[in-house]
Amino acid sequence: MNLEQLIRPNVRAMKPYASARDEFQGTAQVMLDANENSLGSVGPEAFNRYPDPLQRAVKAEIARLKQVQPAQIFLGNGSDEAIDLLLRLTCVPGQDSILILPPTYGMYEVAANLNDVAIERVPLTADFQLSEEAITKVLASSAKLIFLCSPNNPTGNLLHQDAVERILRGFGGLVVVDEAYIDFATARSWTTRLGEFANLVVLQTFSKAWGLAGLRLGMAFASPELIGYLNKIKPPYNISEATQQHALAGLRDQERFELMRQELLLGRDWLQAELPKLDVVAEVFPSDANFLLARFRPDATAVYEYLLSQGIVVRNRTTQPGCAGCLRLTVGTPAENQQLLAALQQYPR
Repeated sequence: MNLEQLIRPNVRAMKPYASARDEFQGTAQVMLDANENSLGSVGPEAFNRYPDPLQRAVKAEIARLKQVQPAQIFLGNGSDEAIDLLLRLTCVPGQDSILILPPTYGMYEVAANLNDVAIERVPLTADFQLSEEAITKVLASSAKLIFLCSPNNPTGNLLHQDAVERILRGFGGLVVVDEAYIDFATARSWTTRLGEFANLVVLQTFSKAWGLAGLRLGMAFASPELIGYLNKIKPPYNISEATQQHALAGLRDQERFELMRQELLLGRDWLQAELPKLDVVAEVFPSDANFLLARFRPDATAVYEYLLSQGIVVRNRTTQPGCAGCLRLTVGTPAENQQLLAALQQYPR
């Protein structure tokens, strides 16, 4: 793959915004380059200085954990920033297209619509996998990007590895594998295969297993060349100093991370076993994520509204392709899981 051919010509030619902090490394005694308030900041903590624009300390910890190079990491304001930037990097508005596999994460479509980029849709099968016909359509497409959500949202399942690999080998654009939920799956991350595929981009996040959704910190892993382009077009200080500090503290607390991950997996297994015992539940789909997609009878929307009346908020996915009659249930605390089950047991029929 020739990456240069996928990048918009104006982006290749543009000169990025550069600050002195991009050019300087080390500890300066006097910092008079960025028009900050040199006297300090209001509030209990000192945030009067702009953060590291390239998040070097955070990337070093992520690189160690994920066994990649810092130059293969982009950090964004949530994975949504990386999704948006990938479209803006490659797709000419009103001309190019992306490819999605519904049912899937809704922000791919939102980002495409915002950037005036066409959307090609190749639906998944009834068990939420890629059929031979779907793979053939993908490989014949001239789209600049394809988004493969695996584990998939809202269905919870991993896409079959051989299907993803065939797309990586035959698709002419960038292949973005969104692994927001990979920490709850047993499969290896596609980050372990970055060296094999120049067109591979892997998205991950601190919002799920790390329990840091409030930070809004997402990760993209790709070749150093592609990461260089993302750094070229991102806002200069897109990750705050507070976010970087909290992320570093989280990355250094592996014990807490693993304890939470295991507890959520136990909760998922418990719900997976208990929900099918209920008359109102018609089917619970297999999950490699921290949620379950379940089909309810006779009316999922009525169940959804009933749960709202009980103070329980779930996600109504009945309008999504292949998800008729389905609600998406996040794994909660043990007490929340018990409360959900008790409410469903009392659902009036």
